[in-house]
Amino acid sequence: MNIKSLLLGSAAALVAVSGARAADAVVVAEPEPVEYVRVCDVYGSGFFYLPGTETCLKISGYVRVDIRGGDFYGVESAAGDETYDNRVRFQLRTDARSETEYGTLRAYAAINFNYQVASDTSGTSDYDMGDGVEIEHAYIELGGFRIGKTDSYFSTFTDYSSGVMNDGIVPYGPFGTLQIAYTYTGANGFSAGIALEQGDNDDAVNYTLFDADGDPLPQESDVNSGITGDYAPYVVGGLSWTQDWGKIGVVAGYDSWQQEVAIKGRLDVNITDTASVFVMAAWDSGGDRIEVNDDGVITSNGSNYYAPWGGDWAVWGGTAIKFNEKATFNAEIGYDDFEDFSVAANIEYELVPGFAITPEVVYADNFGDETENAYDNAWGFNLRFQRNF
Repeated sequence: MNIKSLLLGSAAALVAVSGARAADAVVVAEPEPVEYVRVCDVYGSGFFYLPGTETCLKISGYVRVDIRGGDFYGVESAAGDETYDNRVRFQLRTDARSETEYGTLRAYAAINFNYQVASDTSGTSDYDMGDGVEIEHAYIELGGFRIGKTDSYFSTFTDYSSGVMNDGIVPYGPFGTLQIAYTYTGANGFSAGIALEQGDNDDAVNYTLFDADGDPLPQESDVNSGITGDYAPYVVGGLSWTQDWGKIGVVAGYDSWQQEVAIKGRLDVNITDTASVFVMAAWDSGGDRIEVNDDGVITSNGSNYYAPWGGDWAVWGGTAIKFNEKATFNAEIGYDDFEDFSVAANIEYELVPGFAITPEVVYADNFGDETENAYDNAWGFNLRFQRNF
């Protein structure tokens, strides 16, 4: 066998082996197409489509640190000395929306994870950890209908109050409650709404009144109940009109437990593109009516769930002035029939996008000292750090 024959034979063998192996080769399947997350810009920034659905989801929230002190906020240390009160909150929000034949279907929730150092209720000096988890909002919306837990319609329909962090000792309405509501929004700036609410004991009116000698009057436990009774819901209704110059609105709430009505009106005026002012006033049908039985026990103080201020009436006023792209000045003043007075002012400064530092000063006083809630020439400060995402 010569070399030429050997080479030809080897080449033929290699071709035969290669053909056999090619016949046995494994065919790799094509990979499934990957469905990447799509941006949903229908409802604003931050929304994305849940894969495989037409539902848009937004996840947001904030981390907040409040450092507070002074007579208005200060607490006592274990040694009995006054010190600052520290609060920390992490809020997580989810907002899911989709379009239906009846309008936008929405599910919104905001959960707070809180930490706070505060003095205990017994009056002894101690640090009580105010840790806890709370649901601030959890509701479903379809078109103009809403059902779930959120702030009272009596407070939200008039856009709360101002941009200050503390509303002093003249509150303008309740907050968290179970609610069934409908809001109509017209194309010409007109809106109207109605809500049925259950109330909440956390927002119950808790004034203790005093007799002529300065001694507190005993009080029945159910006088200041913050929730409805006998399956009769509280009722709230409102009307508002928004234009380029500002907004005007009125809202009324009926407390079916106390059988009292509260009415509140608000006027907002845009002075310039960067400055606005507001004035708000409220009236309570039974704010100064006190019913005492033969045993000297208060059976009704007239204050209803929708009127946490003192007495028949209360007024508020405030302003917001945007100095530049980073700094905004906010101020508010309040006064009520029980001679409670408060004023608060702050400057919200956005150090970098998503991170704001807000120093605030608050002053509160009661010129009549008629209730145990009265403040006497009390000053306070609050320094807030907040990272939004």
